[in-house]
Amino acid sequence: MTRVIITGYMGAGKTTVGKALSRELGLPFYDLDRYIETRMHRTIPEIFTERGEEGFRKIEHNMLHEVAEFEDVIISCGGGTPCFFDNMDYIIDKSESVYLRASVDVIWKHIHMGHTIRPLLQNKTEEEAINFITKQLKDRECFYLKAKHIVDVGVLDNHEKINNIVHSIRKMLNL
Repeated sequence: MTRVIITGYMGAGKTTVGKALSRELGLPFYDLDRYIETRMHRTIPEIFTERGEEGFRKIEHNMLHEVAEFEDVIISCGGGTPCFFDNMDYIIDKSESVYLRASVDVIWKHIHMGHTIRPLLQNKTEEEAINFITKQLKDRECFYLKAKHIVDVGVLDNHEKINNIVHSIRKMLNL
C-alpha cells in the first residue's frame, strides 16, 4: 500500500507536485483543501468567514482523518494542517510524509504564479505579505521538519523542474 502525504507552507508546490506524482504513479490524488470544499459545499474562504480559523481547523482535522484512511493515494495538505491538534503526528503515523521545503522568495513567486485566493494574505501589501510569510514559516517549520522525508524545492515554473522533484520523491520512497 502506498500513502504519501505532502506537507509544506502555502505556495510551496504541494498540489502541483502531488498531482504530478499521482500521474506518474497512477494513484488518485486528493488536495485536502479541495476535499474539504467538496464535502462542505463551501470554499475555504467561505468556511473561514462563517466559522473562523478555529472552526475551519476542526473541519480540516476531521477531513484529514477521513482522507488519510484511503489506500494507495497521494494527498497534499493545506499549509497549516500539520500545525494544529495532533495532525503532524497522525500524518507521520499514517503515511510516507514529505515536506516540500521552499524559501520565502520561492513561496512568494509561486503565490504570484498561482490563481488561488490566499485568505491569510488578503488585504496585505507585498511587504506585509512577505513579512507575514517569513514569520509564519518560521513558526510552522518545526512541524514540517518532523516529516519522514524533506525535499528542497526551487521555483516550479516548468515541467522539467516539477518532474525532477517527483523523481527525487520517488527515489526517496523507493516507488
